[in-house]
Amino acid sequence: MNFLSECKTIAVLTSGGDAPGMNSAIRAVVRFAIAKGIRPLGVRRGFNGLIHRDIFEMSIRTVSDIVARGGTILYTARSPEFAAEGGPEKAAERCREVKIDGVVVIGGDGSIKGAKKLNDSGIPCVCLPGTIDNDIACSEYSIGFDTAINTATTMIDKIRDTAQSHDRCSVIEVMGRRCGNIAVQTGVASGATAILVPEYSFDFEKDVIERLFFTQKIGKRHFIIVVSEGLVHVDKMTKEITARTGIDSRATILGHVQRGGSPTARDRIVASEMGCHAVEVLSEGNGGKVIAIKNNKTVDIKIEEAITAEKPFDMKLYKKALQISI
Repeated sequence: MNFLSECKTIAVLTSGGDAPGMNSAIRAVVRFAIAKGIRPLGVRRGFNGLIHRDIFEMSIRTVSDIVARGGTILYTARSPEFAAEGGPEKAAERCREVKIDGVVVIGGDGSIKGAKKLNDSGIPCVCLPGTIDNDIACSEYSIGFDTAINTATTMIDKIRDTAQSHDRCSVIEVMGRRCGNIAVQTGVASGATAILVPEYSFDFEKDVIERLFFTQKIGKRHFIIVVSEGLVHVDKMTKEITARTGIDSRATILGHVQRGGSPTARDRIVASEMGCHAVEVLSEGNGGKVIAIKNNKTVDIKIEEAITAEKPFDMKLYKKALQISI
């Protein structure tokens, strides 16, 4: 049965952490829905907006000129009320009250799990992976990752100028939560001397101190060390490096600058493709899906598979990075 046969209305929301490219996805969902004769609604502040009916009509002009904007025009928030017992059922009831036939959810792994609960409560959901961490196991790529690593690389390039001027070691913490994807790709792009990620159990003596001494011997005078957030205390690390090597060392935490800013062309294009695909899936009467990138193609997979999948770390790239960054 095509659940859109009686009332063709879908809603779109963003949930969890913001990611560059979310607005491009929203724009694609709204305009592609209108092109297919489907009424689009926007939900402010994620699942919380569903529960409290913070929902509004969207049009072609509602999403004008947002493709280049970072963040999300729909805002985003975590919802303890939705996460509590009975929360998904309450959100589903609100959907039925305003005659929402399906929901496009844009966000990370927590948002996908929330979408599954809403889907299980009777409201078909399709998810778009939107997180700078690129840690959604079912997809090779998530919206926002390219912008994040480009931003981090640009920041490190600027830091390098000072590090080089002072023969200094700069220890730079990048985002990524429990995932080292931003660290390894930024480390490769910036030519970091050392890269520390949660997927690789590092030895401080061997992987940092000895590496610095070795690169010094072959003529290096300034150094960049990229560290995935939460792995070490970067201020303490810089003090230890200075004490052990005599190299003046400074710490920089890039933080949320990596989540903001105008999305790259890649994030705009991927987000647009995913947004259109999500509407296509819902218009065909399907829910409980995640839009993913597989072999550089946009596909849809069952949400259960997305939640249980495990994403392998690119250890081959990591080892190559250590070989060339000396």
